[in-house]
Amino acid sequence: MSFTTGESRWADVWLAATARGTTICGDFLAATALALALQNAGAGGLAVSALLLAATLPLVVLAPLAGRLADRVDSRTLLVTVGLAQAAICTMLAVTTHPVLVIGLVALLACGLAVTQPCLAALLPAMVRPNDLPRASAITQTAVSLGALGGPVLAGLLVGQFGTRVPLLVDAVTYLALVVAGLLLRTRRGGRPATATTPELPTAQVQAVPQADKRATGTAAEGWRFRRDPLMVVMVVCIAVVITAIGGINVIEVFFIRETLNGSATMYGLVGAAWMAGLLPGGWFAARLVRRLDDDGWLVRGVLVTLAGCSLMVLLASTVPTAAVLVPLWLVAGAANGAQNVFANLLTARRAPESMRARAYASYGAAVQGGSMTGYLLGGLLLTVVSPRPLIAAAGAAGLLVALAFVPVVARAVRRPAIEDRESQTERSSQRADDAGLATLGRPAEPEPGGGDTVGSWLSASHARGSGTSSS
Repeated sequence: MSFTTGESRWADVWLAATARGTTICGDFLAATALALALQNAGAGGLAVSALLLAATLPLVVLAPLAGRLADRVDSRTLLVTVGLAQAAICTMLAVTTHPVLVIGLVALLACGLAVTQPCLAALLPAMVRPNDLPRASAITQTAVSLGALGGPVLAGLLVGQFGTRVPLLVDAVTYLALVVAGLLLRTRRGGRPATATTPELPTAQVQAVPQADKRATGTAAEGWRFRRDPLMVVMVVCIAVVITAIGGINVIEVFFIRETLNGSATMYGLVGAAWMAGLLPGGWFAARLVRRLDDDGWLVRGVLVTLAGCSLMVLLASTVPTAAVLVPLWLVAGAANGAQNVFANLLTARRAPESMRARAYASYGAAVQGGSMTGYLLGGLLLTVVSPRPLIAAAGAAGLLVALAFVPVVARAVRRPAIEDRESQTERSSQRADDAGLATLGRPAEPEPGGGDTVGSWLSASHARGSGTSSS
């Protein structure tokens, strides 16, 4: 398993975070501009759903291939090549007006995102020591939040002044940030093992890992699989189902704000930015909190609580009299979303071995995006027969019910690894006693190394939807 054994490379963290935030700003700028253009052209919910599905489907379908590609191909090559391709595609999108071509080009952009998203997510733990990953994750979350915060606001301003072409050209320029990051980052992974910047830990250092933190080493040796890890499975399924329930608001809210609440295009952008603004305090609060959470089960519980918080805010949103009241609700929902992203990213980091890190993030992202895609489709279909306000109420209520239904499921999943860890520890203790022989009987057991050892408190293998990805 590979991870940083020296000092954390904070320059790389900030560079990667800046590139990620810049491209996120461009993505939200383009998405908001296209949604407004469709609504102004008289398109219905199905048209907006088709646009969002085009931006999501490749992330689901290509996840297995994209994850393997990000694990096996040099990260510099991927970031430079895909960044240039996405800039070219977005330039073509700026001069295209036919709806079918627009949707096709959006799908091509998403194909690039399917590769760069797990690539960047997997690079982050290779840049820092394990104890520094919560802070690094919060820095990335902050950059994503700032980018997503500025995108909708800029879209609301630019679309009103220049139409959709200028925002899309700006988006094309932002993809060059990936190229710059790929060329300047010192940390690299993928490709031949000899090119990795984070060498394998010597055997002596592996022995120095605290007993509670050997789970990642063991899973790597035994052939870790995403679907065989109960904590990962229950977390991903819970997130995907809740997002399916509340994801339709991404389609519904443009009609809810513009038509039901009679809000302006600028107000629509501000409401969208409020959710992203909430990601900032939520991410940093979670980063501080997780330093005290050595048990992975608490991370899963944190995911469940934050998902319930998002759903509650969506439910309350259905009662607002004006669009401005959505801003504080979306701030709280964004904070819960930001905390959920950090919890999910760190759980993936702790559970997955480094050699499969990108694939783990791709699988997680595919499940989340699959939930989003289903929510978009349901939202668009239901919007043809039901008005926006009751749909938002139903989405929030469904999300809360799902979160409550998962409480016993999470409890069972948390107990299962705990039992397995105790059995494994008992087996190792018995093996040490057998190896020691009769001469060691009666001697006190040697203490396990403390948390200050070189490798830190856990073995890294690490959010945007930010995941990494920031999901709303």
